[in-house]
Amino acid sequence: MVEPPVAMTSDTAFSIERVRSITGSSAVNVSRLVLSTHTGAHADAPLHYDDAGADSASRALDPYLGTCRLIDVSSARGAVLPAQIGERLDACPARVLLRTARVAAQDRWDEDFTAIAPQTVDLLAAAGVRLIGVDTPSLDPQSSKTMDAHLRVLAADMSILEGLVLDAIAEGDYELIALPLRIAGADASPVRAVLRELRARTIE
Repeated sequence: MVEPPVAMTSDTAFSIERVRSITGSSAVNVSRLVLSTHTGAHADAPLHYDDAGADSASRALDPYLGTCRLIDVSSARGAVLPAQIGERLDACPARVLLRTARVAAQDRWDEDFTAIAPQTVDLLAAAGVRLIGVDTPSLDPQSSKTMDAHLRVLAADMSILEGLVLDAIAEGDYELIALPLRIAGADASPVRAVLRELRARTIE
């Protein structure tokens, strides 16, 4: 999976600047990064949708590492509903990734991305899922002011990955590695998200 280069159009644009270069007075190159905490593939912290929520530095890493199930819901329109995934949750691992698009929007902002219905979050929580991952910028629609899906995640103490690129990934179970950075005070953290074929032993 590769992180898309764009965040929300009103958010902080990504930039990189060389501040030290290898010259007679410097033995190394050093750069400065400027980016939103929600750039590309990222892990939302509860602080993003709850003023009293935990920051990125306070979140356990377990949800972001272990067996996951990728479910293709690219035929969904508007929002992914419980009926569209319910039959695919048998013996489900603790992490579910939802592929909502055939091709993720990496070079533009798609205002009509597929959201996740709050009831679908409830279904996943009832199935023992601890992490929801999506190939969109958010679980909730862009126009949402109530953040219903995020708040259902908060109530169930689940974790969120957003902005994944799942274009070439077939449905099935994989090993997920997508660790957030331990940034105190951060409402989210960019991640390098990787899926691997399951081996004989994986972290549950």
